[in-house]
Amino acid sequence: MLKTQLFIGLLAGLAASSAKWPAAVPSTRQSGPPDAVQTAADLGRILGSEKAKVWLLIASDFQCPYCRQWHTDTWEQLRTEYVATGKIRVAYVHLPLGQHPNARPTAVASMCASAQGKFWPMADRIFKAQDQWKDLSDPWHMLESMGRAVGVDAAKFRACRSHQGIAALVEGDRVRMGRAGATSTPTFFIGARRLEGALPIAEFRRVIDAELAASRNR
Repeated sequence: MLKTQLFIGLLAGLAASSAKWPAAVPSTRQSGPPDAVQTAADLGRILGSEKAKVWLLIASDFQCPYCRQWHTDTWEQLRTEYVATGKIRVAYVHLPLGQHPNARPTAVASMCASAQGKFWPMADRIFKAQDQWKDLSDPWHMLESMGRAVGVDAAKFRACRSHQGIAALVEGDRVRMGRAGATSTPTFFIGARRLEGALPIAEFRRVIDAELAASRNR
């Protein structure tokens, strides 16, 4: 079942549940079975009903100002209209850009929060505080403070920082999104369609509604 599969192995399988899923997105499953921390972190960044036929992938970078703009201006409305109503499923996929030195540590921190079921509240805090951590030589102390604020176990969160499986998830996301054609952030895959940039909710309604209509004929 979908809920028991690791997301890093899902993307190829999504073609079966969404006939127009972009086949260019390969799996980058690491060798050996995933452990409990990696599995929980992976699945924790997914929202929405398992019955939804349309997926939205958010390829994003926490240090990207346009990603923050979209998250602030559009995400909550999209979540209310389409995710909370069971129409689509959403996954946040990391695309840390080379020009953003703190994109990777914040991605790792978000996945460590995800391992404790706190990905989305942690993402909200990371984006909100972007101006405060983006130029830090080491943002981890601040990230730990954010983690505590959203309710994570501080000791587990700290230990997760060096967990190889978490780093593998972030790197796997980056590789897959690059192969799928995402070169900037934010980039969105909705069914077979791709959108780029901090677009308003109207653009997402247009594309999502079209994909939902198409899914009813599959």
